[in-house]
Amino acid sequence: MNNDKLEIINVINKLKEPKVLVIGDFAIDEMVYGKTARISREAPVLILRHSETKIILGGASNAAHNISALNNGKVSVIGVCGKDYYAPILKKAFKDANVDCSMMVEDKDRPTTTKTRISGFSTQSVRQQIVRIDRELNEPVSEKTEKKIIEHIKKAIPNYDAVMLSDYNIGIMTENIINCAIETANKYGKIITVDAQEDLGRFENATCLTPNQPDAEKTVGYSINCFDDAIRAGKDLLKITKAKMMLLTRGDEGMIVFYDKDKYFSVNAFNKTDVFDVTGAGDTVVAAFTLALAAGASPKEAAIVGNLAASIVIRQFGCAVTSRSEMIEVWENLEEAVAP
Repeated sequence: MNNDKLEIINVINKLKEPKVLVIGDFAIDEMVYGKTARISREAPVLILRHSETKIILGGASNAAHNISALNNGKVSVIGVCGKDYYAPILKKAFKDANVDCSMMVEDKDRPTTTKTRISGFSTQSVRQQIVRIDRELNEPVSEKTEKKIIEHIKKAIPNYDAVMLSDYNIGIMTENIINCAIETANKYGKIITVDAQEDLGRFENATCLTPNQPDAEKTVGYSINCFDDAIRAGKDLLKITKAKMMLLTRGDEGMIVFYDKDKYFSVNAFNKTDVFDVTGAGDTVVAAFTLALAAGASPKEAAIVGNLAASIVIRQFGCAVTSRSEMIEVWENLEEAVAP
């Protein structure tokens, strides 16, 4: 095995060391499955005989779950949930994933963000999603809730090695919360990464933003149709956000990391053939990337580790996680490895 591969293995082994704080829009995916029984006599609709219900951590919760799987549970979350039926379900899911949720703020006026997917199947068919029910409030959190979140952020950040902001446009990422998190992280010399979908200019002075190509296009205001367009967009994003780095993910085109204003490097996608589901892959990238940076990896080593982790979870359906041992096994057998 060459030295380049050994260096990446060394980084993967160190992912267990950093403690990470995730601040964001936390949610659960409620997966309800049933076998087709008959058509209802009351209305022309399917009747499903319930077979099972699964609870999966979604939204920012998926990012926290990915971190926990890689650093043995050294992760805590700060966000908001309701005082409703789904709040204890979310907290139990966090506990089962070895994620500390003691700093979650309860708000009786907001629902716990839950996306219920009802799927049916028959004896000789695969599961088919029939309908999805969303329980969420997209309005910004109240001033009272915002104040509690900011108090938690100020107290917590000094105790962690890295901070991740995960914005799903569900209301927690107010201007005051964003500014508090970034300013506090910079004050204590902590790495702070951002995974956001829109208006990336709100997150000035972070260590790194990790947009995918469509979200980058929304901020720069033009389409990215080729590699040269991507280079232009990455450099423009650095100027807009004043970030130290920018990680631009481009699906099966891989990713590009921009740093020091005009410098950049690209990493090819490792797996283009066994793709079953890209759901949550962005969370996996930023989770592994953040941990690697906090563990002392170079930007390119961190990008390779993030790319590797995503190449594993997209082989599974729904939000998924990987482990350090699985990453090492895949890396050792990867013929298309990129030298760091």
